[in-house]
Amino acid sequence: MLLNKLKLRTKFNILLITIFLSGILASGVTLSLILQQRAQAEVTAKALVLLQTMNAVRDYTSDNIQPLLSPQLETESVFISETVPAYSATEVFQKLRRDPNYKSFFYKEATLNPTNLRDKADSFEQDLVETFRKDPNLKEISGFRTLPGGRSFYIARPLAVKKENCLRCHGDPNNAPKSQLATYGADNGYGWKLNDIVAVQMLSVPAEEVLNQANRSFSLVLLTLLGVFGLIVVGINFLLKQTVIRPLQKMAKIAESISMGDMDTEFEQKTEDEIGMLAKAFNRMKSSLAISMDLLNKHRKG
Repeated sequence: MLLNKLKLRTKFNILLITIFLSGILASGVTLSLILQQRAQAEVTAKALVLLQTMNAVRDYTSDNIQPLLSPQLETESVFISETVPAYSATEVFQKLRRDPNYKSFFYKEATLNPTNLRDKADSFEQDLVETFRKDPNLKEISGFRTLPGGRSFYIARPLAVKKENCLRCHGDPNNAPKSQLATYGADNGYGWKLNDIVAVQMLSVPAEEVLNQANRSFSLVLLTLLGVFGLIVVGINFLLKQTVIRPLQKMAKIAESISMGDMDTEFEQKTEDEIGMLAKAFNRMKSSLAISMDLLNKHRKG
């Protein structure tokens, strides 16, 4: 076998490298998963806080603003958009995005058939609505998607028609407030039915920097592991050379000299470890060999 032809140091190095590379690979995979999970947990926490805030705005609008202003919808010439929870949440979030720290955050209540066309669902959002419609028990979908500003983490939740009063504005257009018809017309945002999933609540937070930070941390730890591995290999090689390889090389030379008839040389016994015990055993063997050779020579002379 090829392994049998290799030197002792080479065999040790092959074993060490195999063990360390296996360890680094296993550690790297585990570390990568942990860092990715931490990164996702961080962006998820941000998204959930903002999503809960938007839901609070929606509830406040529905419970306080809408009952207060609804009577004016029939008398005003322009529709009061602030009575719509989705409008209020979207406008509040747009004001939040004026802060540079939140400019890459996005919120949208994407609707298949919206009254306000700015809420029209794109192809990705349409697929999410259809997914929620196919599985009514599904309450949330989350994941990563690539946007022009980089990778973002999104949370999507279904929005269904839960209240009868919603159908006043989105059922039969003949029953809609006059101010709504005057502002938005009678072509879009109608025909909704009770309990139908008509939209998806989408909130996206930038994840590129968080993911890059996780990758940088992974690279730093991996480089540290490789550096430690390199130092360990150098240290073990040095120790192996000083305590095993050199003593064995000296023993091999002395044994070769003895085999050529030089009985005056001695195996060095400087330590009490296994190498020292081996040298001691070789010295006893040399002494026994010398005695045997003397007896053989005397026998021949006699």
